Amino acid sequence: MNIPSWPQAGEREAELLRVVLDSPQWGGFHPFVDEFERSFAAYQHCRYGISAFNGTVSLELALTLLGIKPGDEVIVPAISFVATATAVSRVGALPVFVDIEPYSFNIDPECAAGAITPHTRAIVAVHFGGPMARMDALQTIAADRNLSLIEDAAHAQGSEWNGRRAGSFGICGSFSFQNGKVLPCGEGGMLTTNDEKFAERAHSFANQGRVKGESFFKHFYLSSNLRLTAFQAAVLIAQFERLPDQIRQRTANAVRLKELLEDMPEIAWQQVPAEVTQNSYYLLPGRLRGERASRDDFHHALISAGIPCTPFYPFPLYGNPLYQEAGSCRVTPCPNAEACVLDAFWLSHVLLLADEQTIDEAAQHIRQAVRDSKR
Repeated sequence: MNIPSWPQAGEREAELLRVVLDSPQWGGFHPFVDEFERSFAAYQHCRYGISAFNGTVSLELALTLLGIKPGDEVIVPAISFVATATAVSRVGALPVFVDIEPYSFNIDPECAAGAITPHTRAIVAVHFGGPMARMDALQTIAADRNLSLIEDAAHAQGSEWNGRRAGSFGICGSFSFQNGKVLPCGEGGMLTTNDEKFAERAHSFANQGRVKGESFFKHFYLSSNLRLTAFQAAVLIAQFERLPDQIRQRTANAVRLKELLEDMPEIAWQQVPAEVTQNSYYLLPGRLRGERASRDDFHHALISAGIPCTPFYPFPLYGNPLYQEAGSCRVTPCPNAEACVLDAFWLSHVLLLADEQTIDEAAQHIRQAVRDSKR
């Protein structure tokens, strides 16, 4: 099948990388880093962007700056990449796993509210696959209970809730620019925020505790070096120039693919609330329904046809060995998360960058894969 490779690069990346190579500054103090921070933050409707060398450390940075510490609890969804939870554990706090909505795959606000205790300090909302979690409800819960709301927006570059973009709702949003993301540079991350004091502290922490306007050799806070390199920023600037057009293409192809398969009740595609006014389509998830349907057979049939498909996570986050130790986490009932690991799947965003003919072929293969899964 004629499915594009990923990541993609061209002369623009080479041009900007040559600028860095020809400069005396290859590290985090090159102007490209500041340029990308400002541009990306503005794109996400935020005043400030604080880059880091990956999205895991940007999450850890957010929790550190909020003063999350041992004895505190942070509510996280049971379905996400492990960094959503390990960031909490790394600062010494207890991740509290709550259930997801059955077809959006995003954190269930009612479950989050039910898991709050006097020890709860924050809620992490993951925008799974691209569509944003129910931000209106989560904002209300956080405000009423005096909790910090952090957006894990690793999947959500460009995604919107009622015209407002990911990373602009909570105290901050954490983004990933890892190799497979819709905005990649191999590795990379960023916090976005509209809070000036939070941004100042984040910039300082990521830059060895320095303070703007003070001596380079004067350090005010115990912190670290999390800086993005100029090489990463150069690639991101070039990739960022293509992102809006790529989101439009992914959206059009996702709509086309689902329309071609709308007569197949065996597939329940990810439920996207009407409030989601733009979706990055990092993933196109779904669930395979029917008593005789085998998700694993369905997955194998698609892989054999050359369609990039993943059979969801093998278990909820609390099924990882690191969270099997007593006292490492708190688990609330998660029946939806446990059901999804048995019947859910996702298609990669690279499929949605293919031409219309390939999308039509993919629909035929998916249709046949559903039939094969019932044998």
